[in-house]
Amino acid sequence: MAPPVTKDEELELQIDSLAYGGNGVARLNGFVVFVRRGLPGDTVRARVTKVKRNHAEALATEILAPGPVRVEAPCQHYPACGGCRFQDLAYDAQLAAKADQVADALRRLGGIADPPLEPIVPAASIFHYRNKMEYSFTQYEDGPTLGLHRAGRWDEVLEIEKCWLTTDLGNDVRNAVQAWAREEGLEAYNQETHKGYLRHLVYREGRKTGQVLVQLVTAEGERFETGYFVEAMRRFPEVRSVHWAINDSPAEVTNLPTKLLWGDDSIEEQLCGLRFRVSPNAFLQTNTEMAERLYGIVGEYAALTGTETVWDLYCGIGSIGLTLARNALTVWGIEVSEESVARAIENAELNGITNSAFFAGNVGLAIEELRERSGAPDLVVVDPPRAGLAGKALRRLGRIGAPRIVYVSCNPTTLASDLKTLREQFGYELHRAQAVDMFPHTPHVECVTLLEKTGPTLEP
Repeated sequence: MAPPVTKDEELELQIDSLAYGGNGVARLNGFVVFVRRGLPGDTVRARVTKVKRNHAEALATEILAPGPVRVEAPCQHYPACGGCRFQDLAYDAQLAAKADQVADALRRLGGIADPPLEPIVPAASIFHYRNKMEYSFTQYEDGPTLGLHRAGRWDEVLEIEKCWLTTDLGNDVRNAVQAWAREEGLEAYNQETHKGYLRHLVYREGRKTGQVLVQLVTAEGERFETGYFVEAMRRFPEVRSVHWAINDSPAEVTNLPTKLLWGDDSIEEQLCGLRFRVSPNAFLQTNTEMAERLYGIVGEYAALTGTETVWDLYCGIGSIGLTLARNALTVWGIEVSEESVARAIENAELNGITNSAFFAGNVGLAIEELRERSGAPDLVVVDPPRAGLAGKALRRLGRIGAPRIVYVSCNPTTLASDLKTLREQFGYELHRAQAVDMFPHTPHVECVTLLEKTGPTLEP
């Protein structure tokens, strides 16, 4: 049966709910239409942008009647900017949507009829919460400009005067870099022609320490006076570390080797009473305040007594493992990034923690070797990337058979899929789960889960 809509057709739709990812959900005689910029309760006029056999996608072009949860967005760049998705959705409604999406994923994809979900933890601050920002350069008539990508566009950058996700200091530093670039007469890199020079600015801020790290990313060659760039950054007393990276590939990346231009090679942040050294490419949760809340839940679920061997897989700079170390016998961490592992070891020394060890390696390949070094774990904490546990890592983790697993996830769909595998093939049951809103005004949500080994391993 052919879909009841065609591409570029204009429709009047009633938005029922939000799908995971942030699009509104409408139905036309039972046929699902996902509507970008549509919020629950809205009546919208929408233009169909894509048609598939069982659903269509559309863009709301006019709000005919706003729903009860639609509010005025404070940012002048919204909704053109891709940094936020939901500034016009009341925060309580954002929380409810995220809680529903986690519950739906666990039921529908995880096969858990009645997931043991505790109430979602709201963000302590809904604006100015990010400790890291990555900006792109683009070329305007009046010179190079720093901003964020337009919503839904990889090839267009929108100039930002004030971003509501970073701090006032973060906005001031970005604007100072833009002023420096224009004064120097430098040209922004063009992603289509691969010409130009300035590519990205990375800004990292220790929210508990006030220390700032700045990383400039350019194309090949030294076309600027590094000393003058450092001078421009040192006008801010909070700036403690200035780096420069060269990206000689077409890929839009910032995770690159850097050259220290001035200051310390890293800055410090404080989490859960511990000090952490943060270098340009090291992973750290981008919401410091809520990272502490997240790690508190991990500690609660871990329920350590001081006798346990703990594994911290995908350990980053050791932030989770080191917060658990004070209540564990030993903590063993694995992380693929050698830079992050070096920081984890340094952070253990910085805090006088002597019962931890960290190793660089692919989690899926390193688990067996880790067991030979540490013995069988009593608890495994995993905090994988959005793709979840890779097949080899998931199977080998299941075969290890640790009595308990604390799984920290930033993607409810891959979390649910992994939990289903761990239950059906390796005998783990979900005992507790709690969503945490780390990223207001975006579709993203974290979730902490506690799994306990209650059955046999059935995998052949």
